[in-house]
Amino acid sequence: MDYFIVAITTAAGLYFHWWLYVRIKRWMDRDLALSMAGDSSRKRRYMLDRLAEAQAKGIKRSDLPNLLEQAAANYPGE
Repeated sequence: MDYFIVAITTAAGLYFHWWLYVRIKRWMDRDLALSMAGDSSRKRRYMLDRLAEAQAKGIKRSDLPNLLEQAAANYPGE
């Protein structure tokens, strides 16, 4: 019974840490996109859409800053 409790507690702890790691990565990517948008609500929406497209395409996180910088530079509203 003791091993069962240890196993369940360990599995729950590992899952929580994985979940937290994934959430922090998402927050960092979102903050990166929003930092390039400035104060314009339309540009913020545009940048979040470009981020969603990049994530759907499976773009590597190391390539994400360059992709978002290009998207910000090519923003059609300005």
